[in-house]
Amino acid sequence: MPVAIITGASKGLGRALAEALAARGWDLVLDARSAAVLKEAAEAVAGHGTRVTALPGDVTDAGHRAGLVASAWELGGVDLVVSNASALGAEPLLRLGELPLEGLRRALEVNVVAALGLVQEALPLLRESAAGAVVMISSDAGAEAYETWGGYGASKAALDQLAAVLGVEEPGLRVWAVDPGDMATDLYAAAVPDDEDPRPAPESVVPAFLRLLDERPASGRYGAPALVEGR
Repeated sequence: MPVAIITGASKGLGRALAEALAARGWDLVLDARSAAVLKEAAEAVAGHGTRVTALPGDVTDAGHRAGLVASAWELGGVDLVVSNASALGAEPLLRLGELPLEGLRRALEVNVVAALGLVQEALPLLRESAAGAVVMISSDAGAEAYETWGGYGASKAALDQLAAVLGVEEPGLRVWAVDPGDMATDLYAAAVPDDEDPRPAPESVVPAFLRLLDERPASGRYGAPALVEGR
């Protein structure tokens, strides 16, 4: 069975992806900071009959990242790495003139540095896979200028560039930066707590990721809504 590592997998998009891959027979290594919530998610995902390893921790910890890859190796290797764990930098979001620099450093460390660190750790196993792939969860905030989203957006823009270069440097892999679009997640609620407008559930964009895995288009940046609509 193929093996995937998914960070930020206890809820939201990470958990939705885990459920979908498990339903397809994937074995999984799941990460999140909250041990209790991750345990509950892993038990639910394992109900599909696949092997699921839950490893709570912080993706900025090199030892934790090594543990994720080691757990995947025990399941047979690494065929897919999904860097979904994200940090906003400030909750709620702030204008750049007020953004604590420590918050910006945290966003960059989680969203960019840790994502690359995990790929570096997994790269030998990804190269051995017959269909190795990396998914970086991006955001339209990395491509558009939205007030108060500057710190988070800067980290996602950096992640997009990292993914683009990795795709060139590793032609044997598929490296996709994916903008999932608006979703009803805890991350968005923390970012803009006063926004009560309805948003799509994370499950609604999962077909976009499955399409990428099925069709394996060229490495690059993709929008999940367009993929779901068949564009």
